[in-house]
Amino acid sequence: MESFIKVEPTVIALFGATGDLTWRKLIPALYNLYLDGRTPEKFSVLCIGHTDINEKQFHKHLHEGVDKFSRKGKANKKEWDAFAKYLTYYKGEFTENATYEYVDKQIKLLEKKWNTPTNRIFYLAVPPMFFEQIATKIGKTGMAKDKKTSRIVIEKPFGHDLESAKRLNNLLHKMYDECQIYRLDHYLGKETVQNILAFRFANVLFEPIWNRNYIDNVQITVSEQIGIENRGNYYETAGALRDMIQNHILQLLCLIAMEPPVSFNADEVRNRKVDVLNALRKFKYEEINQFAVRGQYGPGWMEGKKVKGYRQEPDVAKDSNKETFVAIKFFLDNWRWQDVPFYLRTGKRMNETITVINIQFRPVPHQSFPQEATGNWRPNRLVMNIQPYMGIRLRFQAKRPGLEMLLHPVDMTFNYGDGNASNTPEAYETLLLDVMQGDSTLFMRADQVEAAWDILMPIINSWEMNPSVNFPNYAAGMQGPEDAEALIARDGHNWIVMPQDKEE
Repeated sequence: MESFIKVEPTVIALFGATGDLTWRKLIPALYNLYLDGRTPEKFSVLCIGHTDINEKQFHKHLHEGVDKFSRKGKANKKEWDAFAKYLTYYKGEFTENATYEYVDKQIKLLEKKWNTPTNRIFYLAVPPMFFEQIATKIGKTGMAKDKKTSRIVIEKPFGHDLESAKRLNNLLHKMYDECQIYRLDHYLGKETVQNILAFRFANVLFEPIWNRNYIDNVQITVSEQIGIENRGNYYETAGALRDMIQNHILQLLCLIAMEPPVSFNADEVRNRKVDVLNALRKFKYEEINQFAVRGQYGPGWMEGKKVKGYRQEPDVAKDSNKETFVAIKFFLDNWRWQDVPFYLRTGKRMNETITVINIQFRPVPHQSFPQEATGNWRPNRLVMNIQPYMGIRLRFQAKRPGLEMLLHPVDMTFNYGDGNASNTPEAYETLLLDVMQGDSTLFMRADQVEAAWDILMPIINSWEMNPSVNFPNYAAGMQGPEDAEALIARDGHNWIVMPQDKEE
């Protein structure tokens, strides 16, 4: 029988309780943790929102979200009613002191009722414009003064650039210790992302070849078929570079490139990630075009339907210069990875939705087989599928059955879908449980956030000062602009497209 780490009595003050994140992700995740017996008996969620509804209406709204988005399907009425008793609703403005006085009072009443101190979690499920305000007011009340039991959770985006990230970090550090701050990037909670750590550091097999001597290049692709989904106002200020590269994709790069940690201690793991970011070669302004490509989708066809271009989307400027596609070539200046290119790309309205990491190994140093035997020979490749197809695939060479010596590539596959899919927790379940247990391994530290921004600022500044003259430069439904192909082709490589990686 699986043994669980006991979670101490916990109160979650959830700011932004009537927002989309709470409805789609947070409450379904908490409900699933409750069904799995992972929430403590002494548990309460103080939900704070600005919508004028009563608690019964609020519970009904959340119930609909669970029915629609929970991986366990529609909620059983008896189980939902039992869970809903842990949820209270308070209509309050984030600007008013009365809101924080209410939260402080309720936490103290619960601690008195339970006759025990509690974990105090302040979850900011709100737009970034409210981060500083809410964090400051919580800090001024003294609710979070206990460093061991009080935690504040902040969703990405963490800052808009290096300067704003530093300003937010400095503000938080005036009231909170770094160990209390949980900067959440939901990508790090995905099972397949965590499995990169298990694959690399729980197996002795690959470590001797996980370096520049055997690996030719690394490619990380995060492509989406969807457009900006009525998020024009947000995307016009963010763009693909800030929205995807700065957090999600650089996190994947860190997991692939990091050195083995001495232990699974949170700071030890995060130290190794920061080492990777510090080793990334800094871009010079005059060479941005050699290492970074941007794109913006125009009108096109997706699955037989005509779709709009980015500039025709709601709340987008008709002459917008914001990128919806980015491809970057990175190098790490260290002993393990010197001169190995890391190719990263992400884009909206591309031909498929997939997150995949391709580790391309070097060719064999000497080909001893006759030429006719190697017509189908391909270098070894390791493919880590993150989503929607979850698994790991290793390609190697084998003899084709028959009388002749003919080589061809074959795949050895581990597929998460084989019996594990229904038991795979959503990312927010993992991350919420980690917050309750006080485990910050999967959360970003201040220096990690700032190092990621520091790497990208030359590109951000260059692109803002030099608007593109050829946007839109790829049609919806394509694999991105031609410049992205040229970026990798200059090195004699090509973007790896492997449709056979999909689950059968």
